[in-house]
Amino acid sequence: MPANPEWRGPERTADGVGEREFRLSRPTGVVPGVFWRPEQPERSAAPPAQASRQPPPLVLLGHGGSGHKRYDRNVALARWFASEHGLASVAIDGPYHGDRVPAPMPAAEYQPRIVAEGTDHVIDRMRDDWLAAVDAVAADGKADGGNVAYLGMSMGARYGLPVAAALGGRLRCLVLGKFGLTQGPGLPAGLARPERAAADARLIAAPTLQHVQWDDELFPRDGQFALFEAFGSPDKELLGYPGPHAGTKPAAVDRWRAFIARHLTAARSAARAE
Repeated sequence: MPANPEWRGPERTADGVGEREFRLSRPTGVVPGVFWRPEQPERSAAPPAQASRQPPPLVLLGHGGSGHKRYDRNVALARWFASEHGLASVAIDGPYHGDRVPAPMPAAEYQPRIVAEGTDHVIDRMRDDWLAAVDAVAADGKADGGNVAYLGMSMGARYGLPVAAALGGRLRCLVLGKFGLTQGPGLPAGLARPERAAADARLIAAPTLQHVQWDDELFPRDGQFALFEAFGSPDKELLGYPGPHAGTKPAAVDRWRAFIARHLTAARSAARAE
């Protein structure tokens, strides 16, 4: 059975969007997370009683390296999804990030720790933490665990690939980027798992949007192209922008969120019609 989330404090609501943190106790440790939802379960022309029975679709927001679950971009995306399209969102802290550690760690400290623990072990743990979070908020009636999207860049893409593959038919669309099958010298060699990443990508059949930074110093362009080739989805798009790894144009974020909103709202409409 799904673990019950321990909700922390009262829900904070602003401009029609509710936000509440939670903790999820798992055999491998506590998973710190935050959940956002529209103040009303969803925008609908249906009678209120009917709308309340249908929880909103769910967006999983993975953060990048040295970020955390409440990273500014995550918060802005979650609030936009809720206020503009009636979608819920959830984010959890990554390994050695956020509330999983007593104090923030620089990349030079947390990356060797991941390698020392075992990169595959950490990937497996993060995948299972994400799946547990989806199941927990769905079982609590707060979101539709069968209508899910994932969005993550860089480290969020590294851990998002196995999550997307494991979700199977529950995944309606995927947006990721700034990650590939090869990495530059600025990252520890022990972090690289190209065969695993490619295998996960081949299992993903949902519509996929991949963001490429053309001058990425951490993940070379050819490796990002190779990841795109590996995706099993017949509906996949490549979005490219000039600039280094950390560069993200506002127009790119607009494309990410529009892609997710389009696919999740279409899936919700199809479910209503059944």
